[in-house]
Amino acid sequence: MINRVVLVGRLTKDPELKYTQTGIAVTRFTLAVNRAFQNASGEREADFISCVAWRKQAENVANFLKKGSLVGVDGRIQTGSFEGSDGKRVYTTEVVADSTQFLEPRSSSSEGGQAPRDTNTPSYTQGAQNRAETTSEDPFSTDGGPVEVSDDDLPF
Repeated sequence: MINRVVLVGRLTKDPELKYTQTGIAVTRFTLAVNRAFQNASGEREADFISCVAWRKQAENVANFLKKGSLVGVDGRIQTGSFEGSDGKRVYTTEVVADSTQFLEPRSSSSEGGQAPRDTNTPSYTQGAQNRAETTSEDPFSTDGGPVEVSDDDLPF
């Protein structure tokens, strides 16, 4: 049996991070996903799909995404039900995100510049900038001349 969903859409509002009573992070968010076709009046319609992310993924979604962010979600559909305050049975359907991909650079999804950097992820570009600051020569510069390549440098 297969239960797999792949979505690409935009967040309809800023995600909110919450924690269960046992301390597990959870974030619920809604994706607006455009339909592949236009309606009779020539307009594109969208589906609004409820999603949930857990643990570290939930923290990352809440910390680095906001309303309007373009996101890819790979997950599975989960259904459930509960008794509403009026005593009637309420049925739910949501996508449990196994993987969430941020599809835009952080700077384009934050209003006033760059979003805070994830301190758990090493910044390779920052390391390259630090190395460039400490050395005066560009190791990739050819000074405008041809690049010398010997037969020993070729992999074939």
